[in-house]
Amino acid sequence: MKTVRFVDGTEIPALGQGTWHMGERGADRRREAEALRLGLDLGMTLIDTAEMYGEGGAEAVVAEAIAGRPRDEVFLVSKVYPHNATRRGTAAACERSLKRLRVETIDLYLLHWRGAAPLAETVEAFEALRRAGKIRRWGVSNLDVEDLEELGAAQFLLRMADLAFRGAHVLRFLFLLSQRGRGDAEDDGQPQTGDER
Repeated sequence: MKTVRFVDGTEIPALGQGTWHMGERGADRRREAEALRLGLDLGMTLIDTAEMYGEGGAEAVVAEAIAGRPRDEVFLVSKVYPHNATRRGTAAACERSLKRLRVETIDLYLLHWRGAAPLAETVEAFEALRRAGKIRRWGVSNLDVEDLEELGAAQFLLRMADLAFRGAHVLRFLFLLSQRGRGDAEDDGQPQTGDER
């Protein structure tokens, strides 16, 4: 099967299983989960779902389909509704998706389409979820060229803020090194470098 390689080296199948319209009728859930399991058995290990599909019902079907299977055998993609794509809303939506999917981490979490929330805010929320281990990577779906250009600018600003934060820690480290042995560096209760204590 043809694969796609992410920047981090992860390879995923180029073709996956979609779950749109799954989980909408309780009577069909067992059959839908069986269909997903068959696809997994045949090597279609990428499953795409979203909180929108069946208002979370599709994610519950996916949970049933992957139950008992080693987690690393399935690549899960889910999507956040645009109206939930604020800082707090994205985190809450992700928690609900994780609960419905019965997993600890989503492999790829996408903004389903552009809404009113600023993209920079959504990117911040995605990055916080990634750092917390709730998602492994994030992306977007159904965006036009202007939105993608704005997204690139948002990512750039977030990276600059992260570098500035790290830079502050580097400056503190250098300051502490410069004070080493002078006796005028205060002990602020923070971990020290080397043997300043």
